[in-house]
Amino acid sequence: MSFQALTLDLDDTLWPIAPTILAAEAAANAWFAEHAPVVLEAWNDGGRLLLRNRVVAAFPNRRHDLGFLRREMFRQMLADCGLDERRAAEVYDVFIAERQRVSLYPGALAALEKLAARYPLAAVSNGNADLARIGLDRHFRFALSAGEHGAAKPDPGIFLAACTRLGVDAGQVLHVGDDPHSDVLGARRAGLRAAWINAAGTPWVHEEHAPEIEAASFAALVERLLQAG
Repeated sequence: MSFQALTLDLDDTLWPIAPTILAAEAAANAWFAEHAPVVLEAWNDGGRLLLRNRVVAAFPNRRHDLGFLRREMFRQMLADCGLDERRAAEVYDVFIAERQRVSLYPGALAALEKLAARYPLAAVSNGNADLARIGLDRHFRFALSAGEHGAAKPDPGIFLAACTRLGVDAGQVLHVGDDPHSDVLGARRAGLRAAWINAAGTPWVHEEHAPEIEAASFAALVERLLQAG
């Protein structure tokens, strides 16, 4: 297959996101335990899930901005306990710092290095990973997040904005990601090519826009891409 540049998803493509978020939430809870223990007494996991749903419903135009949603949750948790809501910025700083401590999948770093040596790469993510803080920014021309762009995948605009910044026609850009809807269908509907990280070996169930190539891991996918190229 022929292409000139790639856009890459990050969470659950280069690293698993669930353990990272759990660690970030634990760090936030440690902050609350030290500075505002009443918050932990008032807000259990079920209450926080309901709060998140309320925040998303109250700010539909910001639902793509995960940082805003998390800060607003912290603000309301503090305010509802009669505490200084301005301290939400402090706990968010703790949360987001821990969120950048990711553990890449086996072989992902070496694969990323090989891919970046051959093609221009851009990160396109709905999450709020900071490649500079993670230490991977040198492999990418740029990173474009849903929070920065103003809309999340599968919105075609975020893919097309990345293609414009790369200076490559959408049909010559391969997007790599793990999510069938946000990554594969989103990219294909925007006119990009698509590669699917299908770790579970799930059959493709959609009637349109099947990925051009798939593999069980990022490392395996890159190996196939470089061999084919």
